[in-house]
Amino acid sequence: MHTVFWILIFLGTYCFMEFMAWFTHKYIMHGFLWSLHKDHHKKDHNSWFERNDAFFIFYAAVSIVFFLLWKHTSFWAGLPIGLGIFAYGLSYFMVHDIFIHQRFKLFRNANNWYAKGVRRAHKMHHKHLGKEDGECFGMLFVPFKYFKK
Repeated sequence: MHTVFWILIFLGTYCFMEFMAWFTHKYIMHGFLWSLHKDHHKKDHNSWFERNDAFFIFYAAVSIVFFLLWKHTSFWAGLPIGLGIFAYGLSYFMVHDIFIHQRFKLFRNANNWYAKGVRRAHKMHHKHLGKEDGECFGMLFVPFKYFKK
């Protein structure tokens, strides 16, 4: 029974992180921390690193806190929560930074229906260079309208 709870907590955390990514992106990155995110919306970057990368560091720290809670307390759910946050962060990095923005030249030929929908949704998000009037703030689960031809 413990394994079933562990898997459910891991999957629940992973899915909840999509909501957290959407919420953080819409209300924090395009809100009071726009100063950290705005360089991501510029077409030309002065550096390979962006101030926007601070958000990855924040979520990595949150994941580490849950690993530490698991390791140093009796909070056994810290492990599946920490792993769920880590797995989502890895997925986000693979889709957003590698696949969409090509920070590493991988997955360039991915052209299935999901890849096209995610690319389309992200392109619509980036057509807005300012913090207002944005759309499609999620990453892995994007609205169905972006999957239509």
